[in-house]
Amino acid sequence: MRLIRLQEYETATMELARPIYDKYHRVLLAEGRTIHPAFVQKLQKLNFQYVFVEDSISQGITMEEMIDMPTWIDCITQVQDAFEKVGREGELPLRQLLQTANQLVDEVYSRGAIVLIPVTFLAEELHVYAHSVNVALLSIQLGKKKNYNRVKAGDLALGALVHDLGKVLSKTPDEHPEAGFHYLRGIKEISLMTAHMAFQHHEHEDGSGYPRGVKGPFIHEFAQICGIANLYDHLISENYYPPHIALEFIMTKAGSWFSTELVKLFVQEVPFYPPGTKVKLNTKEEAIVTKIHKNMQRPYVRLIHNNMELALVNNPSIIISKVMVEQEKILNTYLKELGHE
Repeated sequence: MRLIRLQEYETATMELARPIYDKYHRVLLAEGRTIHPAFVQKLQKLNFQYVFVEDSISQGITMEEMIDMPTWIDCITQVQDAFEKVGREGELPLRQLLQTANQLVDEVYSRGAIVLIPVTFLAEELHVYAHSVNVALLSIQLGKKKNYNRVKAGDLALGALVHDLGKVLSKTPDEHPEAGFHYLRGIKEISLMTAHMAFQHHEHEDGSGYPRGVKGPFIHEFAQICGIANLYDHLISENYYPPHIALEFIMTKAGSWFSTELVKLFVQEVPFYPPGTKVKLNTKEEAIVTKIHKNMQRPYVRLIHNNMELALVNNPSIIISKVMVEQEKILNTYLKELGHE
């Protein structure tokens, strides 16, 4: 199994490895089916951007680093219900969200690495809720790296799940951090640290962020963690950056947007080349990443021409020289944008 851009889908050689869901969480297309070219175009018009496929080169890749699909969808449903209830009734179903936060903590603390499902795998109406779940997953992973206990990680997860809650309470996007903070701090069961994740996740170390333009020492660590996770998910989901390019971009913001220490820890915890990524090695051979084990930059790969599997961590002379993106102009766009930031 591997994750590809929808525009890379080939009907003759690929079938769905995971279902495609509509905005009501119903299955549009079941796994094991092929997608007719006309339906591919319809999905693109609905802003679906990614699909999971099985093909000859991805056989045997389980992507165990990724949260299972039913759990992910269930967490998204809980966040959607919470956001809609706040928008409709002004009441946050806190117990429901706490259960979701603790469920995500358990998922992350039981895994060696976390690979995200891009939000654009889903219908556009679900993106904001899926984004909150993805930000929570990454935030917990970074909290785990900092040796947070599960209680502290749960507070971090809750803050990540509601970091964009202000979007249902404000009239303009720029107002959402303050709107979310003022609402959350009025709930006595929510810590001030957690509420500050909504308030400060767009603040930057150098004072260039918003809403207040505060600098490093005045930005809570929870909010910085959320800010890094928020940016990464936007880069891979909405800007379609490959993970290694998204991580390179984030590294350029160390010391300006984000704490250098947190960026360093983040890139140690997020895989540069998730399972299913097609790559070219410095040996000129093409390969596919099969799994991640401890080292995020040195995965296991399987050579395409003979199916031999190599652990790059045990082969220091072999390096990944290129990610094989079928649409080369896509990758060139990523690199151009990165160079102009």
